[in-house]
Amino acid sequence: MTLNSLFKHSYQGGQHGSLEVPAGYSLRFTAKDSGANLSLLMYNPRNTSERINLPDTLKCQHTFKLTAGNCVYSDMGRIFCSIVRDDTGWIDSIGGLSNSQHVTTKWGARDYQHHRNLWMQNGHDAMLVEMAKFGLGLRDVAAPMNLFSKVSTTDDGVLAFDSENTGAGDVIELRFEMDTVVLLSTCPHPMNPSSTYPRTGVDVEMVRAEPLTEDDACLNHCDENRRGFVNTRQYQPQLMG
Repeated sequence: MTLNSLFKHSYQGGQHGSLEVPAGYSLRFTAKDSGANLSLLMYNPRNTSERINLPDTLKCQHTFKLTAGNCVYSDMGRIFCSIVRDDTGWIDSIGGLSNSQHVTTKWGARDYQHHRNLWMQNGHDAMLVEMAKFGLGLRDVAAPMNLFSKVSTTDDGVLAFDSENTGAGDVIELRFEMDTVVLLSTCPHPMNPSSTYPRTGVDVEMVRAEPLTEDDACLNHCDENRRGFVNTRQYQPQLMG
């Protein structure tokens, strides 16, 4: 743990967690090996009806993928966080979450009552467990970001999962521009072709972020991002400097 670190926790594959990240801090995620997947959902702790909106995030930045230099938007046009580092070069924004039927069909059925820590959780149910801690439920589920996973399209328009996108030690860092509830799951990506249930872990560390400057790559990525920062500043002016 570094000197400016608030905490550090290691999640094994198939686990989940949640935390509130103050504006001005970053979450630094490190893949322990290839095959890692980290699904994220985000909500405004002051008004949890405001949540991550990936369609708007992609549309306003004219992109299909997310990576360093991009921002992650809420459905109110505010910026939850900026992607300040991405060693993988591609964060999946369309793959969604695995569900119980998918996991059972692909890897078999295991429940906690009979298999304890060797059971096989799915992303959808994992997120619902964390959402309940904040008074959220099924109607509040949104499309997640899938860090360390890459889903691209072939020349024929078919979605393709890249199993070689991430290696051991790859880091993705998100700088939070407003107070944000972050829900996370290390359950496998629904398109992961592995013959065995993936259990690759991810280290999560919260650190104090470097202050936003006028030459910031995320701020200057496009005009829409500059407007997004203005919207965020109007909402939480004391946190934007």
